[in-house]
Amino acid sequence: MTDTLMSGELTDEELRELAERAGRELEDASATEILKWATDTFGPRFCVTSSMEDAVVAHLASQVLPGVDVVFLDTGYHFPETIGTRDAVDAVMDVNVITITPRQTVAEQDAEYGEKLHDRDPDLCCALRKVKPLEDGLTAYAAWATGLRRDESPTRANTPVVGWDAKRRKVKVSPIARWTQDDVDAYVAEHGVLTNPLLMDGYASVGCAPCTRRVLEGEDARAGRWAGRGKTECGLHG
Repeated sequence: MTDTLMSGELTDEELRELAERAGRELEDASATEILKWATDTFGPRFCVTSSMEDAVVAHLASQVLPGVDVVFLDTGYHFPETIGTRDAVDAVMDVNVITITPRQTVAEQDAEYGEKLHDRDPDLCCALRKVKPLEDGLTAYAAWATGLRRDESPTRANTPVVGWDAKRRKVKVSPIARWTQDDVDAYVAEHGVLTNPLLMDGYASVGCAPCTRRVLEGEDARAGRWAGRGKTECGLHG
């Protein structure tokens, strides 16, 4: 690990070039090798973000960097099962779970924008309760890892294993981008990784309770998010 990276002296352009080069060179690398590159390169300026749908990436990262920061965004609208998964991960895994929250509570947001903003303007609700809080929560980091997979939906089909997050000016690592759901299931079974109980109850993708439903047979994993709308992403990943 270089002093330059540790001290945060690389310019945005240098970080972008670093990310794009790593994306090419690590395309065929294992998830562990990708995370090893990230932790060797960025050290404590690297974190994992988790929606607590499962703890696969957090578990992988903990094998490479014990005590790694795992950033969880509590929107105020999560299912109880999601909060329970977060608490279980914090209790049993060798990670440092950091919970971040929006500037306003749900009640404060309701007072300013009206109740059920998620029904009337889901993009604004996501911006207030997800995008801005995560942007603020990642300030101390130069790189962050996600659990994005190419097989989840057409919008994620070109996800690089390492890329440049221009919006946040950070390196974005997606170590399981090439994995399939079968790969995830096999890893969970082999290592006893914690997963959100809702995945066993018809939910293929778990987000905020008001905007998430069970999926129907034949639907892709993201179909249960903002069902009936053209919206497929919250804005965290594009």
